[in-house]
Amino acid sequence: MFCNMTIQLLASFFLFFCLPLIFLILSKAYSAATANSNKKLLPKSYPLIGSYLDVAANTDRRVQWLSDIVLVSPANTYTLRRFLGYQNVITANPAVVQHILKTRFPIYQKGHDFQEALKDFLGNGIFNTNGDNWKFQRQVASHEFNTKSLRKFIENVVETELNDRLIPILAAAAAQNQVLDLQDILQRFAFDNICRIAFGFDPKYLSQPLGQSKFAKAFDDATEISSRRSTSYALPLIWKIQKLLNMGSERRLREAISKVRESTKNLVREKKRELAEGTSPESADMLSRFLSSGHSDEDFVTDIVISFILAGKDTTSAALTWFFWLLSKNPEVEKKVVNEAREKSEHPVYDEVKDMIYTHAALSESMRLYPPVPMDGKEATADDVLPDGTVVKKGMVVTYHVYAMGRLEKLWGKDWAEYKPERWLEREENGGGSDKWRYVARDSYSYPVFQAGPRVCLGKEMAYLQMKKVVGAIVTRFRVVPAMEQEAETLFVSFLTSKMKGGFPVKIHSLA
Repeated sequence: MFCNMTIQLLASFFLFFCLPLIFLILSKAYSAATANSNKKLLPKSYPLIGSYLDVAANTDRRVQWLSDIVLVSPANTYTLRRFLGYQNVITANPAVVQHILKTRFPIYQKGHDFQEALKDFLGNGIFNTNGDNWKFQRQVASHEFNTKSLRKFIENVVETELNDRLIPILAAAAAQNQVLDLQDILQRFAFDNICRIAFGFDPKYLSQPLGQSKFAKAFDDATEISSRRSTSYALPLIWKIQKLLNMGSERRLREAISKVRESTKNLVREKKRELAEGTSPESADMLSRFLSSGHSDEDFVTDIVISFILAGKDTTSAALTWFFWLLSKNPEVEKKVVNEAREKSEHPVYDEVKDMIYTHAALSESMRLYPPVPMDGKEATADDVLPDGTVVKKGMVVTYHVYAMGRLEKLWGKDWAEYKPERWLEREENGGGSDKWRYVARDSYSYPVFQAGPRVCLGKEMAYLQMKKVVGAIVTRFRVVPAMEQEAETLFVSFLTSKMKGGFPVKIHSLA
């Protein structure tokens, strides 16, 4: 009896005192190990140069490196120290995103360094300006984007480009068992589309045989070099010296910008002449709309048209490149996308495309994991304190990391790494015993792929329209099969917009 009581007392003591103590010790050890592991991810900072050494070491994977940092930081916000004490706040916190894009929108603007880096290329276009100039351009563009005639014009442009160029190229590649760089093909397709939509000019970049377009090449060079300027962590001193001496990449940039702006201004002058003489064919392109509504200043329309080409040139092609890559890795998703597309007519009209709910969700899910614009920053024009307590001084840039936000477990769950369109869908009862999917959008501050607040993307609806028409046209005719080496890594890189480094080689299999 005494022995049993002793055993019970010892067991009780172990359960109520020893076990909790052991658990506490193990928990602290785990927390310390996690903290040490997280600390290893954080860059080291030194006097004068800040974390430049770590930044330079991660140049090729800057987006992923910064994502890893903010995901392990408290409140998912990290302050990166740069040259001479300059600091850059990087965040994946939705409350902070809402704060800078909406709540405190007036004090978070396009920063001086960013504007200066892009000014040679974009001038004072809508994506590189603030204040009254931005409001005016936004108002003009918003009016045009909300017209049914523009939507119809875009639909016709996309349909023509699909039927006359993209589908024949894919069919020829399938017949010849040819490897294509799908990223390049989609970029050419998007460039032709946006040029025709922006100012009624067809660069024929996707026409067979595939060759170079001087305008497209100059635009690509201007985009990439300007992007490198804007993301320079060594202060703008280096590129400014190169610009002054007209050497290296700055010489290439000057030549590229000269070609782009000269070509654009020539098109503006030609369009103005045609409109004045009444010889212009009836057109709904953006340039004709701006000029016809009285906005005839050459620099104004040149800047705004170049900005719209930049916005539409690589964003949809980037989204579609990663979409088809993900589709090839997820056959169940591919099957559902194909089945939905086959329910539509061969040349679906707007209402049919709008009703492609599963495809819409699959595209949204693809852009969650691989956003076309993975990071964007705003400069504080006054001292501020962010919702997570981070102190922001006037002149500091707060960058919201869209790529990291798509990997945030508290937003997307433990299965965030899975490509799962169903996370955007709910079953909708229709009262007849059957039901169908209903698309459920996330708030734009948790999913700022199209920005949010007053600067939210005007072309969001048009982008989905174009992408769904392309997806429907391709998946009902072909199967896209990656042709990379099995061990090859698909690396996500960004020059203002994202790309798949080295392209996306594929084989096209005909379903006919």
